[in-house]
Amino acid sequence: MNSHTGSSIKVTKAVLPVAGLGTRMLPATKSIAKEMLTLVDKPLIHYVANEAVAAGIKQIILVTHPSKKSIENYFIRDLALESSLEAKGKTELLDELRSILPHDVEVKSVIQSSPLGLGHALLSARSLIGEQPFTVLLPDVLINHYRSDLAKDNLAEMIKNFEQTATSQIMVEQVSFDKVDQYGVVDLNQVKILPGESAPIADMVEKPALDKTPSNLVITGRYVLCHKIFDLLESTTAGAGGEIQLTDALHQLCNNDKIDAYHLKGQSFDCGSKLGYLLANTEFALNNKNIGEQFKAALEKLLGNKSG
Repeated sequence: MNSHTGSSIKVTKAVLPVAGLGTRMLPATKSIAKEMLTLVDKPLIHYVANEAVAAGIKQIILVTHPSKKSIENYFIRDLALESSLEAKGKTELLDELRSILPHDVEVKSVIQSSPLGLGHALLSARSLIGEQPFTVLLPDVLINHYRSDLAKDNLAEMIKNFEQTATSQIMVEQVSFDKVDQYGVVDLNQVKILPGESAPIADMVEKPALDKTPSNLVITGRYVLCHKIFDLLESTTAGAGGEIQLTDALHQLCNNDKIDAYHLKGQSFDCGSKLGYLLANTEFALNNKNIGEQFKAALEKLLGNKSG
């Protein structure tokens, strides 16, 4: 049983694990952090950080690698650049730079000492979180808010659910059954949920075969977790690839406590893969207020030339 009341719990911290090598995006990521690859005109990390801020997060914790200083630098004001833009009257660009993050949002960094998986990355942030609840956003998973007017509220609703119930939340998304063997899948005991709805998770299965899968709802890179996950991670032995797997600790949490699945509204893109990254760029470009119409016309022309 959870003894917390909604009024006593606030989720204000977000962990963004950015220490990975981005091997699926090589050779681009040989010298550029995967999270700094641009989507139209902003790096991936910008969109994910903004998603956290929109949900009420006040402290962003980057679990990073010494080679990825560019991510930390992105959130530091460049006064010389701002002065140059101001002198040239480029006020629109200046406003964009100054609005990367609100002034009341703090960014902290912690080094992940070894590449030992997502579970280990979270443990690296334990000292900055303490016994508070927190959210986790995987920066290579981008939520497309263009497909739904309400999709921007996904993380905010997960946080609201946690603050009201003290129940950890995992975002899930529906995929076609022929793709379930690529994901972690949740078992909801045959309960059906629509986008924006949630239900208790009975079990989680990692990359099940089609004939063994309990559903086609897959885990989608967003979590709101209680601090109990840290003790479970500490006692979790290395799993697949010699890494400490968050999924293994979530299994234990599911057995000891309660976790809800929250059904994503909108659509996600795996920007850690080349195809997902290109699809995200296309979707966001088509919906960009400045170049959307021009891009659509150019794309139609290109596709017309290809088909002809």
